Amino acid sequence: MRYDLVIFDNDGVLVDSEPISNRYLAAYLTELGHPTSYEDSIRDYMGSAMHRIHELVLERSGRRLPPDFDATFHGRVFDAFRQELQPVAGVSEVLEKLRADGVPYCVASSGSHERIRVALRTTGLYDLFGEDHIFSSEDVGRGKPAPDLFLHAAERMGVAPERCAVVEDSPLGVQAAVAAGMDVYGYTAMTPAAKLAAARDRFVHMAELRGLLTSTHK
Repeated sequence: MRYDLVIFDNDGVLVDSEPISNRYLAAYLTELGHPTSYEDSIRDYMGSAMHRIHELVLERSGRRLPPDFDATFHGRVFDAFRQELQPVAGVSEVLEKLRADGVPYCVASSGSHERIRVALRTTGLYDLFGEDHIFSSEDVGRGKPAPDLFLHAAERMGVAPERCAVVEDSPLGVQAAVAAGMDVYGYTAMTPAAKLAAARDRFVHMAELRGLLTSTHK
């Protein structure tokens, strides 16, 4: 392994949450008078921290989302997670192999700490991480596409940015990792590969990831 740390995004990379969360986000925004389709939500908000959703809605409509928007949205999504959420196919095996090989890894997500933990516990992945390896955009001033979250995770894990690999499925996440000076691998199961063109490499099945992380091919 040529990296000292592998940083995983959560939504869409560890847990198959993007279809659920974007379905509920589109429905809630539409309910509030901001017509949004599922496809709109994927295009505009996938990989975003909550503050970016507020900013885009205000910019486009001139109206602020209600003060309880985050709490209401998360309540609906968490209920759905507990009923529907599954781990991304093959990711448990990837994490277990990294652990067996002694390669440190962590999660750095635009989601809140609560969202990350609900997702990881629901899917049985939490014990493969633990409290000290979970980082959220709540920990930094700016979420993705700013590099702050990935740089924060690397600093807390004691690894230089250039020794980190990031696994991402959103254009915002890829942009953040590149800005942090890290190699990024784009997971294209849900995202068209062309939208992750800035990644060092791209893959569609989790079984491919370990080979990419160990290859020296540029």
